[in-house]
Amino acid sequence: MSKTKIAVFSGAGMSQESGIMTFRDMGGLWEQYDITEVASPIAWANTPQLVMDFYNQRRKQLFECEPNKGHLLIAQLEKKYDVQVITQNVDDLHERAGSTNVLHLHGELKKVRSTIDTSLVYEMKDWELKLGDLCEKGSQLRPHIVWFGEAVWAMHEAVELIQEAEMVLVVGTSLNVYPAAGLMNYIKDTIPIYVIDPGSPAFTPQENITFIQKKASHGMEELIDILMSN
Repeated sequence: MSKTKIAVFSGAGMSQESGIMTFRDMGGLWEQYDITEVASPIAWANTPQLVMDFYNQRRKQLFECEPNKGHLLIAQLEKKYDVQVITQNVDDLHERAGSTNVLHLHGELKKVRSTIDTSLVYEMKDWELKLGDLCEKGSQLRPHIVWFGEAVWAMHEAVELIQEAEMVLVVGTSLNVYPAAGLMNYIKDTIPIYVIDPGSPAFTPQENITFIQKKASHGMEELIDILMSN
């Protein structure tokens, strides 16, 4: 008997409990910059060192963080369900918690890629990327991140996964970031949707939608009892 397919769509609130700070939370040096000044192709062309410093700081922080209970409970669902995680987050906390199927819409912080051949992607063993770090074809390496103004290369695959889902969990996202939030338009009208967030994500209340207004870990604690006992 095949397992029920669950798609988990996670956002920044999923990782905040692990100590992952958003750009707005980073403070200090970064308060003087607009996000597009450190996360866009133009920024990379004009001030590559600044861009690398920004991502190096974020990467260093990630190496010091651990998955939280919310991540672990999502991974636990694989004991009973066919689980596909689609995340807006660039950290690897879902994978480190044990989730085996994770699609990153906005790239991965612990990876870098060639600036002349996008198929050349490398795992980073350390947190620091430097000017002069080159790919095998001799070009500078850049963060493996989808910047403002760049296409979200995983969208087509994400749409297919959402369309195939028999249940959707939306965890830790306000659904304000597009085009990622547009994935919600592809969910089948009749399947159960569980929305976990202390705020009020942009979902119109319907009979098939259950809202759990809690942080990711506490909301998943409530939901895991329901899903694992059915």
